[in-house]
Amino acid sequence: MKVCAIASGSSGNCIYVGSEEANLLIDAGISRKRVVGGLEGIAASPENIDGVLITHEHSDHISGLRVLLKKYPMPIYATEKTIRIIMSKKGMGEISAALFQAVEPDRKIKIKDMHIVPFSTSHDAADPVGYTIEAQGYKFGIATDLGTYSQYTLDHLKNSDILLLEANHDVSMLEVGTYPYPLKRRILSDKGHLSNVVSGKLLCSLFHENMRHIILAHLSKEHNYPELAYQTVKGQLETEFGLLRDGFNITVAKRDIPSPLVNA
Repeated sequence: MKVCAIASGSSGNCIYVGSEEANLLIDAGISRKRVVGGLEGIAASPENIDGVLITHEHSDHISGLRVLLKKYPMPIYATEKTIRIIMSKKGMGEISAALFQAVEPDRKIKIKDMHIVPFSTSHDAADPVGYTIEAQGYKFGIATDLGTYSQYTLDHLKNSDILLLEANHDVSMLEVGTYPYPLKRRILSDKGHLSNVVSGKLLCSLFHENMRHIILAHLSKEHNYPELAYQTVKGQLETEFGLLRDGFNITVAKRDIPSPLVNA
């Protein structure tokens, strides 16, 4: 299984996941040019993408979808409520409704050799989901844009070999930042985003001896730094489990350029 964060952050998100038989994107919140460039950089082709899994309808996750589909028609998977909102967006009427396939949280779907399970997340969107994908004996889990988590979240993400998880902000930086107070409250709420510390706590609950890679994602440009997110999470894991073993890696997804390809 292969994973590449083509882009991750409030300005746009797009993740590539590949297996022996299937190639998928998760979200399309960046331009078609950036999607194509990111795929070409890992020797993948947009013509071979088998579909796009959508987490939710916010613009940083779908803004590039219409233009991408006009040149490369492919199935779009999202919850029914999310599909309705996407189809109501300006210009989306140009896209065939037949491309949209409704998924339900906790109900598995299969795309070639990939077994995919959407699961509900806590965010201020219509019906947001994360995804787990299993293929070739490996499991990838993705959960961004979630203000809190529960045992339900852990149950879905457990035993992931590769995990892409939100580490959005440092609470102190956010509290003293320039955002309006209502926006700060939204980010810090159970329908907002995970802080570095809470992300680390979640990861401590999921860490296991066969985990290969953690990708920290969806970092705030204004209220976080890649090194701060990395050191916060790494420090929590090492406090809990000791020095991290060889063969296990933590990286931070880049905002404006594709991150290195991760293999399981």
